[in-house]
Amino acid sequence: MEKIERLIAIIMILLKKDIVSTKEFTQLFNVSKRTILRDMETLSLSNIPIYAVHGVNGGYGLMDEYKVDKRLLSSSDLENILTALGGLEQILISEEVEVTIKKIESMVSPLSLKSSIELSFYDWEGRSEILQTLRICQESILKSKLISFDYIDKSGMKSNRIVEPYQLHFSESSWYLKGFCLHRQGYRTFKLSRIDHLHVDVTTFSPRDYLLEQEHTAGYQPQLVEVKALISPSVKDQFIERYGRKSIENYNSELLLATIYVPQDSAGFQFLASFGTQLEIVEPKTYIEDFRKFLNQMVEKYG
Repeated sequence: MEKIERLIAIIMILLKKDIVSTKEFTQLFNVSKRTILRDMETLSLSNIPIYAVHGVNGGYGLMDEYKVDKRLLSSSDLENILTALGGLEQILISEEVEVTIKKIESMVSPLSLKSSIELSFYDWEGRSEILQTLRICQESILKSKLISFDYIDKSGMKSNRIVEPYQLHFSESSWYLKGFCLHRQGYRTFKLSRIDHLHVDVTTFSPRDYLLEQEHTAGYQPQLVEVKALISPSVKDQFIERYGRKSIENYNSELLLATIYVPQDSAGFQFLASFGTQLEIVEPKTYIEDFRKFLNQMVEKYG
């Protein structure tokens, strides 16, 4: 365990307990008494209000004013946090998440863990394979280390990139890495499943003002077009989940009319094509023509 991890663990323990002896800390972290004394000095210099209690029952404590009032989180609150983390654990598969869950579980009575909500994600085999890439990226972000990798874009073009990693992002069903590409001299987003031969450089970098840059680019949206489509009631729920009930209206006894906004590119075509014969685009005509070309290209593959 690295020093910073040990310091965080010490704070968490002191937040939960009144007085903890030096012996308890040495046994818990498998370090010397001198190491614990240095850790306490470090925390004190960081303005963490730790005080020492001398005597047989002595040890270290944290000023009550620094502690969070446990009454601020009820058992119900803790159960809700566990529910959310339990769902996150399925897509993140992280040791950190497992440790956090165990810490919160220790604060809740086992008899009260009867959540009325259960989160479930697809247990795709590829998700476990991508875990190593995810961990390498996360470690590189924390240590501000450059990474290099081969990247294959949507068109199949392969390029080598050297990137300053800044953030991991999970969207719908995929993991993405956001960072500054030194080759392109700009911020880019990379899909982890398209990354190959990932390597962590020994070189560290000085982080740019990434959050400020994110604010500047947050307003960017792909070009969308309003599409009207006749849909079968059997797929109504999927449109409600994505676009809301206001997007659906009755058309006749057999069909519904959906008014939605989709990208003016292959991503939009792929989404609409996924509904097969349960959907028919009726407006606009130009989009119908482009969609027909997309479908014809698919049919030609099997011609």
